[in-house]
Amino acid sequence: MGIKDSLAARRTVYALNRDLPQGVDGDRVVALVRDVTELVPDAFNMHSQRAVVVLGEAQDRLWDAVFDAFGGKVAREKVDGFKAAAGTVLYFIDDDVVSSMQGQFPRYAENFPVWAQQSNGMLQISVWSALRELGLGANLQHYNLVIDDAVREVTGVPASWRLVAQMPFGGIAAQPDPKPAEDVDLRVKVVR
Repeated sequence: MGIKDSLAARRTVYALNRDLPQGVDGDRVVALVRDVTELVPDAFNMHSQRAVVVLGEAQDRLWDAVFDAFGGKVAREKVDGFKAAAGTVLYFIDDDVVSSMQGQFPRYAENFPVWAQQSNGMLQISVWSALRELGLGANLQHYNLVIDDAVREVTGVPASWRLVAQMPFGGIAAQPDPKPAEDVDLRVKVVR
């Protein structure tokens, strides 16, 4: 599958379960996340990206902690939909790395946080597409700030790791609706 096909197959799938395709297990997902993390570019080769793959009982603890962090302000059914997934990839930026690069290259200091976000986005779409190539579904959530302390408690990550996004993944219990067509010319300009 080429990159364009992989991106086309990638969809937001909310109906996830723990029934993974034959030959796919947690270890294979972890290996995929490791490989993709190593391959995704990062400005100045700063390696600011961090990923945590949450599986098994930790998956349940994570999403129960997320529900508790919201104090009931997010519907239990919604959180349970994420909890029902086989696992979650948590995406972080290591702010200590970003700060170190700012100190080493002061002329570019204001750019390093932006570049770290860009690389994190590239990591997210790359992992998401690669999960789809394994026959898995995923969706991307942004509950951070509200859930940061709960995530840190479940995962034990250092304080310098700033949570950026959460990606529940798993077997596809129901296919998403077809993606609506758009006039991409409204977003792409050609200059010759």
